[in-house]
Amino acid sequence: MGKVIVGDIELGEGAPLFLIAGPCVIEDETRCLDVAVSVKEIANRLNVPLIFKASYDKANRTSITSFRGPGIEAGLKILSRIK
Repeated sequence: MGKVIVGDIELGEGAPLFLIAGPCVIEDETRCLDVAVSVKEIANRLNVPLIFKASYDKANRTSITSFRGPGIEAGLKILSRIK
């Protein structure tokens, strides 16, 4: 397996452990920012690189009427603030 670069994090064979974390779906900007700050603090404390992830359109819900997220435009705006 080769190496992959995500931002400034090197992933793959021989690279150190990293964390991918975030909410399953973006509920709102405030909550998403709060989660981002919390997981970043944990990753920093453990000295582990972090890749933050959250879905802006979570289509695989058990009910068709379940909340899916804010949609692509609002979701990408929120994720760009977190970046």
